[in-house]
Amino acid sequence: MILEIYPGAKALIFDLDGTLSDSLPVHIASWHSVCEKLNCTFDERILVEMTGAPTISFAERIKREQNLEIDAEELVAMKQKEFRKNINQIKPHDAVIDLMKKAHGQIPMAVGTGASRQSAMLQMHELEIDQLFDFIVTADDVDRHKPEPDTFLRCAELMNVEPKFCQVFEDGELGMQAAQTAGMLLTDVRPFVTDPFANDDNK
Repeated sequence: MILEIYPGAKALIFDLDGTLSDSLPVHIASWHSVCEKLNCTFDERILVEMTGAPTISFAERIKREQNLEIDAEELVAMKQKEFRKNINQIKPHDAVIDLMKKAHGQIPMAVGTGASRQSAMLQMHELEIDQLFDFIVTADDVDRHKPEPDTFLRCAELMNVEPKFCQVFEDGELGMQAAQTAGMLLTDVRPFVTDPFANDDNK
């Protein structure tokens, strides 16, 4: 099985976390650190279930499930501080990065992520891919997030390419729903990237 660009694709849209960036272990460690400081526990499965959602959604769920008094916005700030501290630990998902680099300059490309712009730019700078995309659409740029199609539709609009000709590379269920709702070509990258929940030997 080969990760490839569809013949009919006229533009490419990449999710960031879990697709271009092997950042899940760092997100997990960051949330564990935050919850440890608040004397509560973090259920790692939340990240799998909500991949693609903005950080505020994770914070609201943790606040609710752990009966925390802290504001969700403050939880987000604590988590982002931990994530920044450990940004050098993220790694690239080579199969996706390699395809993206080969396509660079040949076809319009955008990133469509549920991450904040600050988090997205930190990661992309660390991976040295921040200059390789025509547009970057983050959680800060749309009102409705994945599984709503707005993030990907905004990417298509900026690239001036009809949605049906855009190929989306995604690892998250919410993102895949968003791509399908947008009427785009979809590639599930999970067979090409490491799943940290696949077995106990992984991160």
